[in-house]
Amino acid sequence: MKAEEIRKKTADQLKTELQNLYKESFNLRFQKSSGQLENTSRIFKVRKLIARIKTIMKEKTIN
Repeated sequence: MKAEEIRKKTADQLKTELQNLYKESFNLRFQKSSGQLENTSRIFKVRKLIARIKTIMKEKTIN
């Protein structure tokens, strides 16, 4: 998801998306620790997406 797409969403949609990403991040870490994770790059993509959403949410509260 690109920053432009994130900026078009409302605050409630961003909160929901953030919750889903936290759940996915937990599941990916759990899979990694149990040796079931095949796509390890997904962990880093999810972390970047979480940071991107949090940054944009912060920008919206400032402006």
